Amino acid sequence: MSHMIVFAMPSVDGAYAMRDALDDLRAFDLVNIHDAAVVEHHTDGSVRIRQAFDLVGAGALGGVIWGALIGLIFLSPWVGMALGGLAGMLAGKFVDIGIDDEFIHEVGNHVQPGYSALFLLIDNWETSKALRLLADFDATIVRTTMPEDEETRLRDFFAAIREDQ
Repeated sequence: MSHMIVFAMPSVDGAYAMRDALDDLRAFDLVNIHDAAVVEHHTDGSVRIRQAFDLVGAGALGGVIWGALIGLIFLSPWVGMALGGLAGMLAGKFVDIGIDDEFIHEVGNHVQPGYSALFLLIDNWETSKALRLLADFDATIVRTTMPEDEETRLRDFFAAIREDQ
């Protein structure tokens, strides 16, 4: 079963560092990440959201390829590529998979300035190994959809790390 966890980090780059460390765990099949997003809340008040999967770019690429193929039938592959790319970009912009974009915006606006947040949609993670890796980060859990006992264990783990520092 998939769970969503939102971590807040006390720096703008902290969420990227944690995401990269979790990518290392993914390489060894210790965690299965379905979706991830990073929110940066800069000190000037601006909020920047980075999704793990760029659906606009992927849609544009797929649209260009299909547009070129269909354009070949009508002897105008360049027009087909342009129209297909545009249609693919629009389709990618309006498709939402994984973590809800509205939720990311809502929580991202509540992250303190100078902080970042990492949104993860995960399942099948090797908890002990993941927690050892996450101990290196000064993360605070903002929200989760985990069962209450797992969430409590995770919150206690991060509280103990903060006490040791």
